[in-house]
Amino acid sequence: MVTQRDPRDLRPHAKAVGLVQIHWRGGPPAGYDAATVHEASQSMPNLPPLPRPRLRRSIPVGGSVAPDAVEVAEPQVVEAAGLRWIHIEDPHLADREWLEARYDFHPLDWEDVYSRNQRSKLDVYDDYLFIVLHFPIFEKASGRLLTAELDLFVGPDYLITLAETPLPPLAAMFERMGEREELRESTFSKGSGYLLYKIVDTNVDAAFPMLRKMGTKLDRLEDEILEGRSSEIVRDISNAKQEIINFRRIVRPQRAVLRDLERTKQRYLAEELEIYFDDISDAAERIWDTLENYKEVVEALESTNESVITHRLNDSFRILTAASVILLPLTLIASIYGMNVPVPGENEPFSFWVVVALMGAMLVGLTILFRRRGWL
Repeated sequence: MVTQRDPRDLRPHAKAVGLVQIHWRGGPPAGYDAATVHEASQSMPNLPPLPRPRLRRSIPVGGSVAPDAVEVAEPQVVEAAGLRWIHIEDPHLADREWLEARYDFHPLDWEDVYSRNQRSKLDVYDDYLFIVLHFPIFEKASGRLLTAELDLFVGPDYLITLAETPLPPLAAMFERMGEREELRESTFSKGSGYLLYKIVDTNVDAAFPMLRKMGTKLDRLEDEILEGRSSEIVRDISNAKQEIINFRRIVRPQRAVLRDLERTKQRYLAEELEIYFDDISDAAERIWDTLENYKEVVEALESTNESVITHRLNDSFRILTAASVILLPLTLIASIYGMNVPVPGENEPFSFWVVVALMGAMLVGLTILFRRRGWL
């Protein structure tokens, strides 16, 4: 009978690689050949030890595992002159854990980061600023104007950007900072406040090409209205109006945040650089003024297009009405002579041609009259 030893009694008796040692209690079983087993163990190749998998454990929120606890790469970091810029796109729980291990941010700020319907805001703390901004982006696939949220943590020696939706201007700026050392040194050496200005200014300026494109579209719509394509561009006018409304919804609440940012700029911005944030506020006001102008233009285009359509409809009704009035006397004469009662000239051979001639004369006369009056 073969009995295996208790695992607690097992002890390694040799460390030879590829040597299999079997301990039997009470002796080996019948037919067991130790020499054969030894030769088989010697013929096995020396296998390297399997590596142990390193699992990253996510810290559960509220004692439960969050649904978005996924493995992600470490955030991208650009560092120079004692200042770090950390950029994260589409932040997950693992990114939050990475940041929480290095920075002490308020829990309400994290709620704002992961909130989908967060308004633009500026929160001032003792050692950092938390800013929520929104910028317009154009989606080529659907041809619509969408909103991209950008969350920023600004400290004396760091700046963290978290973009829920990729922002092409921001991504391009981060790439330039990582590739061009001279640009990185000159920008980072002026502090986190100046870097914040460059980030906000880059994304604000990206709105002007969109505005120019909208202005070109409005000019094209005006030309099409004058060319007589009013009925075909009703949907285009509606789309342009919706784009302007969406753009205004993004810019309007952000104007107050940029003004607040201008008042708090002295915390991380040198005194000689304060004018830069004034420039951002001026750019935001120019965007708002342009949108106000576009709003009035698209409303005027819509009103003009409706007037043109109504005028064409009135022309159609006028022609139909004139034709009905011209045919009314002819219908009256035909109705009189079609009655089953005796009428003058009923038995005369020329009465039919007299009636036809009379109806033709009335038709020509009424047509000439309506032409002179401009009704036809």
